[in-house]
Amino acid sequence: MKDIFTPADILLPREGTDMTRWASLACDQFSARPDYWRAMDGFVAGAPSTLRLMLPEAFLNEPDAAAREAAMLRAMEEYLVGDIFREIRDSYIYVERTLQNGKVRRGIVGKLDLEAYDWTAGSASPVRATEATVAERLPARVRLRRQAALEMPHIVLFMDGAGGLMDAAASGGGETLYDFDLYGGAGRIRGVRLWGAAARAVKERFDALPGPVVFAMGDGNHSLAAAKEHWEALKAAGAPADHPARYALAEAEDLRDPAVEFFPIHRVVLGADAGGAVETLSGGDTGALVARADQLARAWTAEHGGTVDYIHGEAEARALAGEPGGRAWLLPALDKGELVPHILRQGNYPKKSFSVGHALDKRWYLECRRIR
Repeated sequence: MKDIFTPADILLPREGTDMTRWASLACDQFSARPDYWRAMDGFVAGAPSTLRLMLPEAFLNEPDAAAREAAMLRAMEEYLVGDIFREIRDSYIYVERTLQNGKVRRGIVGKLDLEAYDWTAGSASPVRATEATVAERLPARVRLRRQAALEMPHIVLFMDGAGGLMDAAASGGGETLYDFDLYGGAGRIRGVRLWGAAARAVKERFDALPGPVVFAMGDGNHSLAAAKEHWEALKAAGAPADHPARYALAEAEDLRDPAVEFFPIHRVVLGADAGGAVETLSGGDTGALVARADQLARAWTAEHGGTVDYIHGEAEARALAGEPGGRAWLLPALDKGELVPHILRQGNYPKKSFSVGHALDKRWYLECRRIR
């Protein structure tokens, strides 16, 4: 299917910006670690940063959450009028991300046509969700997108059978747009512009991707679903077909890249009236084990109170389970080779069934795009 993933008009900070302060980890990481975000806030200080353009989920339940949200929306407007950005027009960005373990994960940033995506169960669209989407989580995200002047992606799309697409992108690059160390020892990232003939050649390869599932969601499932809902509302209200909100900025990656690794997301109960135990679930289908962990966590909170959190690391899950009122269920990693066959046979996995890399290896906010 043609024109699903195309070059975009991408906003990056102007030359001379401290890029280590500019880039920020995705908002859904370290949700039980507000200390991480406070430390990063101190590091960024008054410098331009994507940290000012989002709200870490660690603070969603804080008394000042509404004020933080309003400050985020104001910052978007201020950055747009304050000569913070330069616009990289009609381009892809070829990305090389050096992870903490030294492996290099490759990707291409562009815009996804939301007309090709449907997150609902039973969808036959060429762009599919891979995990259950919790509809109740969408209204707040849609409301924010409706007010936001900018989007920043932590959305990752997987191609299964990309062939030499990444090699073609690597060989066709022009200007190096960024190349810097990420905050807190999270590795390094380099981005190269693909435009003109190089972008057209890469787009032809995207247009030729095979199979009923052209892209499977790797990360940012609810963010993309919110973008889809916002676009459908605009379309119903008469928005033109070329409205910028019809698209969502994302990074496309090759599922078969050795640097693309899947890790489990463990279930942890915090603040119960009993706890201290850790249970490891194994054997059988990963989706079934995730569903079982969710069932056990719900039953535990129904009996003992507390709240369920989703933790991207066994050591952190064990540490939280060892605190008063803590309890954890540890899960195995999903075999990434089963991702697309599973959604074709059985549909989506339960929500938060897998994580693409450890927390600091996730996608960082860096590129922006106007959505008004």
